Parts: sequence; C-alpha cells; structure tokens
Amino acid sequence: MTDAPALLTRLTERLGRAHVLTDAADLAPYLSETRGLRRGHALAVVRPADTAEVAFTVRACAEAGVAVVAQGGNTGHVGGGLPQGGIVVSMARLTRLRAVDPVNASITVEAGMVLSEVQAAAEAAGMLFPLSLASEGSCRIGGNLSTNAGGTAVLAYGNARDLVLGLEVVLADGRVWNGLKGLRKDNAGYDLKHLFLGSEGTLGLITAAVLKLHPRPLSRAVAFVGLASAEAALGLFRALRDEAGAALTAFEYMVPFGLEIVLRHRAGARPPLAGSHGAYALVEVSTTRPDEDAGEFLAAMLARAHGEDRIGDAALASSEAQARDFWDLRESLSEVQKAEGGSIKHDVSVPLSRLPEFLDRATRACEAALPGLRVCAFGHFGDGNIHFNLSQPVGMDRAAFLALWEPFNRIVHDIVYALDGSIAAEHGVGLLKREELGRYADPVALDLMRTLKAALDPRNILNPGKVLPIKVLPGEVRPGFDV
Repeated sequence: MTDAPALLTRLTERLGRAHVLTDAADLAPYLSETRGLRRGHALAVVRPADTAEVAFTVRACAEAGVAVVAQGGNTGHVGGGLPQGGIVVSMARLTRLRAVDPVNASITVEAGMVLSEVQAAAEAAGMLFPLSLASEGSCRIGGNLSTNAGGTAVLAYGNARDLVLGLEVVLADGRVWNGLKGLRKDNAGYDLKHLFLGSEGTLGLITAAVLKLHPRPLSRAVAFVGLASAEAALGLFRALRDEAGAALTAFEYMVPFGLEIVLRHRAGARPPLAGSHGAYALVEVSTTRPDEDAGEFLAAMLARAHGEDRIGDAALASSEAQARDFWDLRESLSEVQKAEGGSIKHDVSVPLSRLPEFLDRATRACEAALPGLRVCAFGHFGDGNIHFNLSQPVGMDRAAFLALWEPFNRIVHDIVYALDGSIAAEHGVGLLKREELGRYADPVALDLMRTLKAALDPRNILNPGKVLPIKVLPGEVRPGFDV
C-alpha cells in the first residue's frame, strides 16, 4: 500500500507548500478538459519550477509506485491529460526562454511556455514559429509536442514533430535525458526524440525543446472561396499547389452547415460571399520574397480557376483585418458547435486523393443512421485531416444523442479504415480513442508500442491507462491506477 502522506510530505519539503495542491477547489481545474466529457481524480497537483524539480517529483513517485500525469494548458480533446489517480505534474512554471539562435534558425524553450509566447519570441527575433492552433493563447508547447499537434500550418511546415530539433525529457525513473541539440543532421544512433513526440506523456515528460524557426513571410493573402463540392475543392487545391508550391500555406475546408452556424452564433460574423455554395475553402498564400505580392499572386490564380469553372465565387481579403475575419469564420467553428447542442466528434485523416470519397460516404451513412443529424465537417483539407463532427438533430435530447457516440464511431472509423486512413489525426488517442486504437491498429504495431512502454516505463507510472488499449487479465495488477 502506497504511503501517500509520506510522498506528499517529501514533495512539499522540496517544492514548497504553495506548489503541492491537495484541496478540492485547487485540484478542480486540473481534473477536466475543455469539452467536459469526463472528469479525473488525483492525489495532488504539483507545480515544479524547473527540470530538476520535475525529475525529483517523478523519482519520488516512482519509488512510491504512484502514477504521474504531465499537464500543460489542459486544452486536449481526448482525455490524454486527465489523471486517473496519482500526481498531476503541471508544467505551468517551466516558462523560460532558454535561447534564440537566428543564425541556426532555432529557439530553445521550456515546456510550460504558452504557444503564443513561443510565436512572439520567434517574431521578436525576426523569425517565424509556424505551429498555430485555435487554442494557442492557452495551450503550452510541452503539450503540443507530447500530442504531436497539427493545426492550420501543417500544409506548409508540418506537424509539431517536424518542428523539433532536440528535447529534454525526464524519464520514468527520474533520470534526465539531455537531447537539446540544435542539429539538423545527427545520425549518432537512434533518433530518440521521436519516441517522446506524440507519446502523450506515457514514455517520458518533455521539459524543454529546441524548435525550428522559419523566415517570416513578408506578404500574405487570404481568400474565402465558394465551391460546388468536396471534389471541386480537391481540384482547386491541386491547381493551387501545382502553381504556388510551398507558397500555399493553408487550405481549410468547411461544409455549408459549418458556415451557417458560425454566422448564426459568432458575434460580428458576416457572410464572406454572396449566395450559397456546396462547399467552402479558406486559402492562404504567403511569400518571403520582397519582390512578390501574395495578393496579386493569389488573385491571378483564383481568376484562372474561375475561368476554368473550378470555383463558384471568391473573396480576396483587402486588409489584414478582413483576413483575420476570414480566419475567424474557420477557427470559431469548434466553439459555436456547442450552441447547436451535443456534438459527436471525429478527428480523422485519409489520403488526400480519397477525401471527397470519405466525406460523401461518411455523410450519407451517418445521415441514414439518424434522420435529422447534421454533419459539420471541416478542417485541414490540404493535409487530409477532417474534423468530421456530428451535431444532434434539432430538438433531440443531448444525452440521448451523445449515448450514440460508439455506434457512430463504428460508422465513421470503419470508413476511415477502409480508405487507409487514421482514426487519430492530430488530437491524439488519450482515453477517448484508446480502445478504438485496439480495434483498428496493426497488431504488430501494438506489440511494438507495448514493448516500448514496458522498456521505458516498466512500472507503468507515466500516464497509465492512456493511448495503449488495456488488456487486463484475471488477477493482473496494474500499477499506477489506484492511488
């Protein structure tokens, strides 16, 4: 039996009473995510000030056999940061900007820095850190890396994984791996950082990172485009990609219902186009060349697309304020869905060539399964990632609708699987999709994941019960669950 009082005393002596939280009111913000679908429980929340204190905390918990759950901004969507007992290690005090190297095009930051603060530090150095999410004002970079966050700039710059040069990680026994090298070429053995990126804190706790910076665009242009269908959106994307290449920095997709509810519920939102269309795209082009005007370039491409009947209508933002308004139509979509009642959400990806087929098949299948259901599909069309969300029929009981989450998982995820896609595109697995992973993942892949988990966390104290499907045998003891 774990001696919880002794552990808390040990942590308090090192971190200070103000940073070991045990009162229910103090714990509450750490025990639920934004969606509020489930609630966790914890023995305490600790707030270490630096890597040494994180290492001390993990080592003390390992010796006591107590689970450790790292938490950043707690903005996740799949329950990955919710504790199922044990100690929550908040990274909120690890906020130092350790170094900026414009020549190496890199920045070294601690895991608790808010994403927007990392962006601002890069901008102050005349550079760009391109990771961008709707929650960038509150999510923290350690959480972004541990979930391999995607966002709106993946098309041009890649996922969070693609923006990392090196990591500092506290391991399950409290040792610290110092992999903070700003190298773009390093073949000295296994590339260990990729074990921890996207592992949701189940293999180690990221405490700092060396991140890639990019040249800051000197000109950008944003347009809102009306199209006949998803197939037409794919045709436009291919045409723009072929002509613009790396200058095409975003291609976001929305179905008509998505735009409808944004205009209905978002204060100040105005229709970007006259009339209605079968699908919509938000397109962004940017350039770092001083002799190029992104607006002229995008306008010319859209004019050619219109002449070829690829698009129905388009509005090119005439100012930075209007560009922000166009982006707000897309980025506020998740929030306004709440006003339409319950929402069953799917974060999936399929090969780009099969996106229209997925949208058609999944829409028809879901609408047939529940008359009156409203499909709210939107997302990062250019990299094959769609948030295939389902809003409840008007007037239906919210709880009754949300009780259908698993049947709709079967419909949507079976189609994703048939199209060689992924049921977890950018939000991770966490608790929400843990057993779904067991249903769809390759068995050999699952065996390899379990082997890695057992090797790096043999006592199963790091975020236990997340990501990997649980196989509990009669009489099996699973450390880390009951404290």
